This record gives sequence, structure tokens and C-alpha cells, in this order.
Amino acid sequence: MAAASFTAAKFLAPVAARSGGDRAPPLPAIGAASARPRRGAQQTRLRTALAVSSDVLAGNKAAQAAAGEPVVTREEALEVYEDMVLGRVFEDMCAQMYYRGKMFGFVHLYNGQEAVSTGFIKLLNQADCVVSTYRDHVHALSKGVPARSVMAELFGKATGCCRGQGGSMHMFSAPHNLLGGFAFIGEGIPVATGAAFAAKYRHEVLKQSSPDGLDVTLAFFGDGTCNNGQFFECLNMAQLWKLPIVFVVENNLWAIGMSHLRATSDPEIYKKGPAFGMPGVHVDGMDVLKVREVAKEAIERARRGEGPTLVECETYRFRGHSLADPDELRKPDEKSHYAARDPITALKKYIIEYNLATESELKSIEKKIDDIVEEAVEFADASPHPPRSQLLENVFADPKGFGIGPDGKYRCEDPKFTQGTAQV
Repeated sequence: MAAASFTAAKFLAPVAARSGGDRAPPLPAIGAASARPRRGAQQTRLRTALAVSSDVLAGNKAAQAAAGEPVVTREEALEVYEDMVLGRVFEDMCAQMYYRGKMFGFVHLYNGQEAVSTGFIKLLNQADCVVSTYRDHVHALSKGVPARSVMAELFGKATGCCRGQGGSMHMFSAPHNLLGGFAFIGEGIPVATGAAFAAKYRHEVLKQSSPDGLDVTLAFFGDGTCNNGQFFECLNMAQLWKLPIVFVVENNLWAIGMSHLRATSDPEIYKKGPAFGMPGVHVDGMDVLKVREVAKEAIERARRGEGPTLVECETYRFRGHSLADPDELRKPDEKSHYAARDPITALKKYIIEYNLATESELKSIEKKIDDIVEEAVEFADASPHPPRSQLLENVFADPKGFGIGPDGKYRCEDPKFTQGTAQV
């Protein structure tokens, strides 16, 4: 669907503006300056690069909803529900394991934001790539990394998806094209842009295209990242080269302890897209069906070679920034407002109302997920720690991990290599 198809969405204020907060951003006007075409050769291009705020389903889905028809099939609804429940139950178990001393370091949970991960990632092909942040466990699960591999990684075990060397903030799986969680904000965006460039190079130069079109990359990041230089540089590069990438802003309204409304001159992030000539879309990130419809359009545009899209998903995390955060800065009424909009509860209600599944069927899914997560914990707990010999692997270019000297021999073969150092 072309970029102009996003104009099927209504122009509404983002959720935060309607639900209060420190400072309500202004209502975006139709034909705002950021979406206004420039003169000359730029006019046609910018006429379709609109910043729109979507509070309805796009295109014919809106008509279906108005007619009382479900906007997803039974199979789609159950897949989405299962993935969201998996994310929630897994993260709740992570909290338990962290406080029992099974995990170390910082652990950032995803509770409340499941509609974004599921709404986007479950629409991808296996060859498509995902680049995440430090809040990456659920992105890994949605992309198909087994729960036992993710849990083992969190436990620092050799059976983890990174052999215990990545931990909570650095999930990676080459077979699933999960290109990593990144601890520093913004550092994953250039990696995602590079992955999208590689996909276009394979398609146009190496002629290794798939029948579906270009492989697509999703770059996930938060609202706090959108004031960093990498964000703007990569938006420019992606639009300049029409790269098959979707920039997904998970705006949970707080950058650690800083309110987004206090930290950003224009808090409507999606409006930054048209400044670079790409569509910018705002969507209610607490509604997986709305996220899913916007995601479909953005992913299909990228796959057809029509370039990037910036999507701002306004969501909310139900826990503190990390499990070390007492979460005392956010107001209780704000937290209760979003807790009442739990995306899993809302989807469950939708499924039952439209007779897509019964309460009993949904409980069976929940029981299945409980068993998967319990088994993941047992597997991780029983798994071995990485051997000490693994410590220096992937540090140097050579396979032994100790470096090669000027004489072409491994440094570790020099009898004096460990002299005066601790034994490795």
C-alpha cells in the first residue's frame, strides 16, 4: 500500500495528549507544516509524506470494524494472543528469577508493551531482521527464539542464545535474524540501517531477491533515543537510499526517569518522518490490532522498495525502568490509567466478543505458555556455565582468541605469554 494510504487514518492527538500528563502537546492539524509540499521538484514527493495520527484501523479494516466484523481471522487472533501471553508470562518469571538471584546485572522488562512487539514482528518472514534495545527479551521471543534459549541466556548459561555471554541486554540469534539487543540508546539504529542496506544490495546488485520482494528490517527504540544524532542521521540515509526499514518508536512516555513531555521540544515523534520525506504515523501502542494494521502497511511498503516509515507506538511499561528501579517518579493515577488499558486484556475481550475463541480455549493457551516458561526455567537452571576457555573467544580475529604476533605465530605459544599475569 502506498505512503498515501496512511492518510486513511484519522488526525487525532496522541493518547498522552488526551489522557493528561505534565504537558499536553498540541493537536496536530491536517496539512501541518511538516506535511506541506514544497515547491518545484519536491512537491510530488512530499505530498504523500504525511504525518498522521491513527486511532482507527486503516483502509477496509475500518469498514469491517464499523460493520461489526472481526478485523483478524481466528488463526491470526490466537497466534497474536499466544505471543502476547508468552511475553507477559516470561517477563513475570524473569522478575521472580532476578529476585531469587538467578540473574545478574540490569534486567529491563517489557510488561505492558506486548502489543508493539507482537503487532510488528509476527508479520515478518524468517529472513527479515529485528534490531532491538536493552528491553529485548520479548522481541527475541516474538522473532521465534525459543523461550529456553532466552531464559538460559538470562541465567548466563552456555545453552543460551549467546552461550551466556550476552545476558539480558544483548540477545542475539543469527538463525532467527535477531541482530541484537543494544545497551546504549540509539546504537542499534545504524546496525539496522546497515542490515536494510545489505538487503537492498542483495536484491538490486546480487539479484538474490525472494519472490516476496525485499527483506525488511525493523529497528526498535524508545522515545529517549529520538533526540540522539544516530536517529536523525539514519532517517536521512534510509530515505535517501529508499531502504527497506521500519523505524519503530516504542514511546512509553518515560526515558528512565525523565518524562518524554519534559525532554522533547516537540513530543510528537512521528512528525519527524516527513522532515526526511518518509511517512510518519502515530498509533495506539496499547491496541495490538491497530498496531498490526499500521505495521502491515509499513512492512509492505518497505518490501516493495518504496522506502522507510517512521511509526510511533504510544505505549506504557507496567514496571519500573529496570528491576532495580523502585518506580517512584511516575504518578499513581498515570500508572492506573494505562493499567486499565492492558493490551492483553483488551485482546482477550475482543476475541470473545467476536466469537473467535472461547474462554476455555484461551485458558488452554495460557496453560500451554505457563508450561513453556516453567520448562525454560528448569532447562536454564540445569544448564552448565560457560567454560573458562570461552572467555577470550570472539575478542580477537583468530580462532584461538589470543592474537597473532608479528612473526605470524599465536602469542599464546610464546612461553612468556602469561608471565606476570593471572592464569587464564
